[in-house]
Amino acid sequence: MLTQTTTRVLEPGDLDAALAILEREPVENAFVTSRVQVAGLDPWRLGGEMWGYYADGALRSLCYAGANLVPVCAGPDAVRAFADRARRTGRRCSSIVGPAEATGLLWRLLEPSWGPAREVRAHQPLMVTEQPSADVRPDPLVRRIRKDEMDLIMPACVAMFTEEVGVSPLAGDGGLLYQARVAELVGSGRSFARVEDGKVVFKAEIGAATPSACQIQGVWVAPEFRGRGHSETGMAAVVDFALRDVAPVVSLYVNDYNTAARAAYRRVGFREVGAFMSVLF
Repeated sequence: MLTQTTTRVLEPGDLDAALAILEREPVENAFVTSRVQVAGLDPWRLGGEMWGYYADGALRSLCYAGANLVPVCAGPDAVRAFADRARRTGRRCSSIVGPAEATGLLWRLLEPSWGPAREVRAHQPLMVTEQPSADVRPDPLVRRIRKDEMDLIMPACVAMFTEEVGVSPLAGDGGLLYQARVAELVGSGRSFARVEDGKVVFKAEIGAATPSACQIQGVWVAPEFRGRGHSETGMAAVVDFALRDVAPVVSLYVNDYNTAARAAYRRVGFREVGAFMSVLF
């Protein structure tokens, strides 16, 4: 029996159906869900389009197409349909990121027309915890960054981004979009740091937050303070904040080659439950 399939850009009236898809995997989908819960499906507010894949008239999968291209609950048929649409529209994103299996297939289909990528990170373990750390004492000096401390936190954020991604977030528009994103996290109380003598020693943010799960990002220790355990005690503190104030599940994903970070997160109480993949342009 033939299955009728199609893709289309979702509209505000499709919000409930889209949220039902996102709720299938609350941890994997935390980034996209957090955007949709705040902005809905209007492309201007969402910062991109939400593509829907339909089979026999029912919405089955999503793909967020903004600064990132993110497949959501997408099996092979949906991924092929999204790849066809992405080829037609051309590359507008700076990365493809999402669950490793779907993202891997999406990249294999797009690479002939979109490649080469600047970097492919094929296996990034997805880690979660639902409990405060049993083995690492939270750093009592880690605190929320205040709105009047943007000048303090921005250099650390820029250093982290440049070190992690390989390019400066100040390139292109002079950093206006990146500064706005940092300001958004600070303003919502989701930026944390340990500060000594006016210098950021450790910092991290809760980048995506939903009632079901949140995602820590931007973990960074100043180079001269590395090797002293700040990443562990700092993360234990941020996990405490997240569990108390944000969501019952805390997640993050990390490069597989960063064995030191993976070990530190395990000591804090995180366990690996899956894998992401990132393609950087």
